[in-house]
Amino acid sequence: DALERAVETEGESLVRGLENLVRDVEANKGDLVVTLADRDAFKLGENIATMEGSVVYRNRLFELIQYAPTTEKVHKTPLLIFPPWINKYYVLDLKPANSLIKWIVDQGFTLFVVAWRNPGQGFDDVGLEDYIDEGYLTAIGQVKAITGEKKINAVGYCIAGTGLSLTLSLLEKRKDKSINCATFFTTLTDFSDQGEFTAFLQDDFVDGIEAQCKADGVLSSYFMTRTFSFLRANDYMLGERPPAFDLLYWNGDSTNLAGKMTIQYLRDLCQGNRFASGGYELMGERLSISDVKVPLMAIACETDHIAPWIASFSGIAKMGSKEKTFVLSESGHIAGIVNPPSKRKYGHYLSEAPIENHEVWKEAAAYQAGSWWPQWGAWLAEKSGSFV
Repeated sequence: DALERAVETEGESLVRGLENLVRDVEANKGDLVVTLADRDAFKLGENIATMEGSVVYRNRLFELIQYAPTTEKVHKTPLLIFPPWINKYYVLDLKPANSLIKWIVDQGFTLFVVAWRNPGQGFDDVGLEDYIDEGYLTAIGQVKAITGEKKINAVGYCIAGTGLSLTLSLLEKRKDKSINCATFFTTLTDFSDQGEFTAFLQDDFVDGIEAQCKADGVLSSYFMTRTFSFLRANDYMLGERPPAFDLLYWNGDSTNLAGKMTIQYLRDLCQGNRFASGGYELMGERLSISDVKVPLMAIACETDHIAPWIASFSGIAKMGSKEKTFVLSESGHIAGIVNPPSKRKYGHYLSEAPIENHEVWKEAAAYQAGSWWPQWGAWLAEKSGSFV
């Protein structure tokens, strides 16, 4: 492809590619980090992350955004979304045409979203217990206080879904009924099958990450950004400028990870799989996946390499909820979630089979054209009370 392009452009593509390479090396002080998207094409609050909202609470771990309603009446029970803390929250509000946040508000839900703090100095001792206590439990308490409701509905995306499941187990131990129902987007809770990440979860690799965390206090966003950027390294050979692509712009806007939390996640959950087998000692309780008992819906994505759908299914199967719905969306970790009905792009699978064996479930599954958003919206509406 690169040679054909070079012939077509009489070598100009190679010159442009070299200019792009030099620009990226200079911009990163000698390190090679491929620019994923045109950094000048987007401005936060102007043509990306544009939904109107207010920061109604903040502490050292997060800001809580309450979005302005767009309907005359709203469902009584509010919705609280916990996005992953590996990237910024606005993946769910890229532009109006594909904004899940806009769609949720337009359906008449009162919506709160957590925007996690990008960890810096002083975050080396911040662990999963802090994310649960100062993050999840505090945000839940704030939403209840602001709305005057005793129960709320919650969503956890990716690693924030893992954190939500730990929180739900803790709330069950404490006999706290604050969560009415839960939704998990591309969430792993059972790490018995590590799939493509097996090589990265061996001791030699994790030892290196642990040493880096202890030296810096955080795992720098540099490592995540560089890893993801290499997916587009071939653009240099083709002489292509970074595209004005909202999803890639967001992907390049990554965050640091708190040191202690990173090691707990890798050692205790990924390597040890304690939450799904035997129980995880945290905050004075033994947290177990079977303690998750609220009504739930889980959305996994068919070609997801980060949270493979079969591994996601395995965790949901082990949860203790009597009411479970599993949805398998086409596409991957982000595009399968950021999949607006208006695009009519990716469909999804639903099955009447019990959530026990993934092969049996998939065999019985029926394909549904279009986005899973309306299916989830109808389920959520039933759990959100009357309009007020």
